[in-house]
Amino acid sequence: MSRPRNSKGHDHLTPSPDPYQISPLSREEILEVYDRGPEAVIDLVESLYAIIILQAKRTSELEERVRSLERQLNKNSRNSSKPPSTDIINKPKSLRSKSDRPVGGQLGHPGRTLHRVNDPDHTVLHQVHVCSTCGTSLTNVPPINRERRQVFDLPPLKIEVTEHQAEMKICPGCGRLNEAVFPEDVRQTAQYGSRLKASAIYLSQYQLIPYDRLSELFADIFGHNLSQATLVNANLSCYEILEPVEDEIKKQLIDSHVIHLDETGMRIKGRREWLHVVSTGSLTYYAAHHSRGTEANKTMGILPIFEGRGVHDGWKPYFKFACLHALCNAHHLRELTGIAEVDGQEWPCDMIDLLLEIKRTAEERRSIGSWLDPDEIEMFEVRYDQIIKKGMLENPPPEPPVLSKKRGRKKQTAAKNLLDRLSERQREVLAFMYDPRVPFDNNLAERDIRMVKVQQKVSGTFRSKRGADSFCRIRGYISTARKNSVDVLDAIQGAFEGKPYVPPSAAF
Repeated sequence: MSRPRNSKGHDHLTPSPDPYQISPLSREEILEVYDRGPEAVIDLVESLYAIIILQAKRTSELEERVRSLERQLNKNSRNSSKPPSTDIINKPKSLRSKSDRPVGGQLGHPGRTLHRVNDPDHTVLHQVHVCSTCGTSLTNVPPINRERRQVFDLPPLKIEVTEHQAEMKICPGCGRLNEAVFPEDVRQTAQYGSRLKASAIYLSQYQLIPYDRLSELFADIFGHNLSQATLVNANLSCYEILEPVEDEIKKQLIDSHVIHLDETGMRIKGRREWLHVVSTGSLTYYAAHHSRGTEANKTMGILPIFEGRGVHDGWKPYFKFACLHALCNAHHLRELTGIAEVDGQEWPCDMIDLLLEIKRTAEERRSIGSWLDPDEIEMFEVRYDQIIKKGMLENPPPEPPVLSKKRGRKKQTAAKNLLDRLSERQREVLAFMYDPRVPFDNNLAERDIRMVKVQQKVSGTFRSKRGADSFCRIRGYISTARKNSVDVLDAIQGAFEGKPYVPPSAAF
């Protein structure tokens, strides 16, 4: 049976959407093409060439797909931005270099041993009444010594009720009724005090206990049923009280030399929105917004007028603002590690070693109150450029697509994208080398934002935008208080009593 043919005599060789679904030519068919003359041979060669081109393109696409899947499979919290919770059972090796210090407590560490106190709250005397050998009564024999042991424990917990009574007296001279004045914070016939409300807010907004479980906690530990509506109202009241404090925190952030920026997803009423953080070592500001980028930062009102340096992970909308920038090198180390492990390239290891060497040098100089001199900076810059050139040779620009109708430039590899960023943003990558106030990484903002992800895992979505805003403002206030070594419960209680903690202006 003869095969179906087109006008050129080899229809089964016509390039199709799947060039692999082609049956081979037999020896007789090849000879038959030769018998028809040179033109038929040329047509056959052209068809074969077109098939080879399509197969090469398909092979290239499949190879890139395999590499992409391998990269995804080999990613973990050490060589990418994936969270540790997604790691497999085998714990990945840490990026931290080995220390010369011995394992365990270091020399001079004060330790945390429980010690006896000189003034215990209660003393229980255990007496000796008779001799354990002969049975003689020892009741009236004075002791020659006492051995002391102390037990640290919690007393039975209960909510105390304080009744305020205001006297009413009639003046014998004029007959006027005079009434005593209640304290300003005692406004109702029955109400909760500031310490109880502060404790509830601390447990819900800082320890992230959901309202229903918090109600159970008060019932189990204090023997008092605290309704969820009471908890919601306490949070909303605290949110309103802290508005001027939040404004002061934002003002001090704007005046800071260096701020840290980050954002993460959060769910509000079941929809994906974003939580933003702007922080320093002593200040924290959170904001919830439906936008991840420029619109959110304009609404927050910090970056549009900030003139210092913002440290972040390279999210492009940050670069739309005119402040100076610094990139997080912890991100770079993870990306470089991933490229070295997955793609087997050499230049990422060289760049990791260089960045860590600059970091060690900068920290050593900072510890003695000095900084890198111009010759050292120039030497590090030359080595940086050499590594970039080496990487560019290993990762040439992608060739123009063959027989492709897609517009725009071809998608680059992860290695090439990272090289472009390190090359174009060298000043931002090495900002910690030029300015001693700039940190090596953006870990501060990542730590400030980490517990928000825990809140989402524990409680899920916020039921309202107002609830999310309350969480952000109260959480920022608590974080700021903790960074300044202020007791959190005292800070929240002080807010309810009209004396909220306000960080000093020199806090940044």
